[in-house]
Amino acid sequence: MAEDDESTVPGGESEPAGELFPLLIAVTPSPAERIRLAERLDGIAPLLLVADLDELRRLISAPQQLRPGSPAPAAGSATDTALRIDPTRSTARCGDREVSLTRLEHDLLSCLTTEPVRVWSYAELHRAVWRAEGSQRKADVQSVVKRLRRKLTELGTGVTIDTVRGVGLRLTDHQQPRISGA
Repeated sequence: MAEDDESTVPGGESEPAGELFPLLIAVTPSPAERIRLAERLDGIAPLLLVADLDELRRLISAPQQLRPGSPAPAAGSATDTALRIDPTRSTARCGDREVSLTRLEHDLLSCLTTEPVRVWSYAELHRAVWRAEGSQRKADVQSVVKRLRRKLTELGTGVTIDTVRGVGLRLTDHQQPRISGA
């Protein structure tokens, strides 16, 4: 009789030591099909919708993000152009430029940077930022996004908040961003 292995669960399935989570990736050039998939798969698992394989390759080959507590990059290094969010001072920095963020702007930007390739629905963002289940007003999110876009442009970063029509919002770096916590 074989001994029980710590990596197996009672059902006989093995699970790696790390925590796994499902990620659904859908590749379709049709915006209507992406919307249909987003509606049907809402709440099942994180969903990444892309128009073609080239877009998927660009998204998954992005440079590693710096984690909070990791050593700061040397001056003059390539990561000087990374978007940095300082949670204690509620500021965003890119290179030598810095802007102040309101609590809502900070929370929304922090939420989007946790999973930069993910498309967040307005309802998910409203729950994460306002922490309110009942009122999920799209206009609230759009107002904060408008101000954040202006501040990101002011910073001179290639990072923007893109609207995915009929689905929600995602953080995009049009210059292969390096997004990090401060």
